[in-house]
Amino acid sequence: MKITSNLVEIFQRSINEYHIKDSVDQSFENRFSKDQVFESMMYKKAWIDTVQWHLEDIIRKPSIDPKEALVIKRRIDKSNQDRTDMVEKIDDYFFQKFKDITSSNDAILNTETPAWAIDRLSILELKTYHMRIESERESADESHKLNCLDKLNVLLLQRENLSTAIDQLLTNISKGKVKAVTYKQMKMYNDKKLNPELYK
Repeated sequence: MKITSNLVEIFQRSINEYHIKDSVDQSFENRFSKDQVFESMMYKKAWIDTVQWHLEDIIRKPSIDPKEALVIKRRIDKSNQDRTDMVEKIDDYFFQKFKDITSSNDAILNTETPAWAIDRLSILELKTYHMRIESERESADESHKLNCLDKLNVLLLQRENLSTAIDQLLTNISKGKVKAVTYKQMKMYNDKKLNPELYK
């Protein structure tokens, strides 16, 4: 089951379209219709990751005002929760897709779900995008650009390997060789009923 080449294209489209305005405050508009359920989720997933990437950049500015930093930190916290919720929604999609698959007696468990592997691929695509920019940045010296080019080549290899691993995982689940199980994050610090600092 090969889906990752399509995934990478969707991630790239989302990342590129974010960078047209390149603002963490721009409104989100999904380029896929509601009927394109999977593609729509993937596009939004990459958008969430891209906005958070830039929020993480902003909060590291040495000159940032502490009050602004707190606002950004709160946005990052919310983005992390949105990211987790989206990953679990993607896993629900896969578990529904494979619900009629009977696992073989010697089926194995995987250490992560398909969606968490896809999450890594989305982040990897962001790293690739920004490392390519750094490898070509005119204001940087040659040493910096060559160093970033080396890192870019490593990222491209990692993309290839991770894509293969995701396709293999989905194929093995579809054949009953791997059990499709979920690993819920159960984040507690965002929950007013579970974080002692919030419910006290």
